[in-house]
Amino acid sequence: MKFFDFLDKQPAIGKLVIVEGTERALAERAMDVLLDRLLPPEVRDLNLARFGPDDLGDMAHLREALRAMPFLADRRVVVVSEAQTLRADPRRALFAVTEDVPEGNTLVVSDLLSPRSTRPQSFGSLAGRGALRIDTTADEPTRARFVAETLERLHATAEPRAIAELARSEADLTTVRNDLEKLALAGKKITLPELARETLTIGDPKAYKYASALAAGDTAEALAIAHELFDGDRGAAVALLSALAAESRYLWEAARPGGQIPDRMRWRERSLRPLARRIGARRARIAFEGAVHGIESIVTGRAGNDPGDHRTLVDRISVGLSDFLRR
Repeated sequence: MKFFDFLDKQPAIGKLVIVEGTERALAERAMDVLLDRLLPPEVRDLNLARFGPDDLGDMAHLREALRAMPFLADRRVVVVSEAQTLRADPRRALFAVTEDVPEGNTLVVSDLLSPRSTRPQSFGSLAGRGALRIDTTADEPTRARFVAETLERLHATAEPRAIAELARSEADLTTVRNDLEKLALAGKKITLPELARETLTIGDPKAYKYASALAAGDTAEALAIAHELFDGDRGAAVALLSALAAESRYLWEAARPGGQIPDRMRWRERSLRPLARRIGARRARIAFEGAVHGIESIVTGRAGNDPGDHRTLVDRISVGLSDFLRR
């Protein structure tokens, strides 16, 4: 069940709930809603147990918590967070526990993997109809509604084209939320130009072509695209380096063991995987950090305030990382 379907339809909550998908902002909200529905505040402390990955051990304490009787409440609730970080053996042991939850109590497992994940296989797909599955993966309509609701909570407004741009962007929703909170402080309607200047969540499609060309080793093509973008946009440096950071992050995820390419980028997986194998997780991570440091130097003013300084910075980072990634 998609996240907003869970909010709107308020399905029955049984003995097992799997919060899955890739958007942490939605997962956190789903957890809050679940606890509000399951345990009134006045009895929550007495009937809620939380376990992180380091708390599971041999699962004995988890099983004990699940078997405990509720106190002045209809049920006890046990929450396991960050299950996606567990290694294979603990995951198997935890799944065995999910199959033996006593009637009357509820186990909630936060397993922030794609529902289609096979390495490791997601708990949601293993549990199937035996669990209420809340999928936090966000498509464009989900992102648009998230943006609209965040603006409403902040008592802020935005141009429709700014909302549409955020809905199409590749930034995670936590970043989108943080950017909107920052922009809302100005107390005026958020416009697309303001969004483009002040956030790292959107960018010209040319910026992503620049990043792809650079990662693929075509430095000349990447620089040509960057210079073309600079000619028409004084603020191009942040867009270019943001795109480079995003591309490097995808390659880093594709290269590291257990890494997950975001669902919205699955269409690029066939091209990303071979490139990630060649570059490797270490170099992809260093490229990501280099791009982020470049953005920080622009935002903080360390790189200077003149667009020419920013153009020089992008050229230097581009050439340096291109040589590094080709080694």
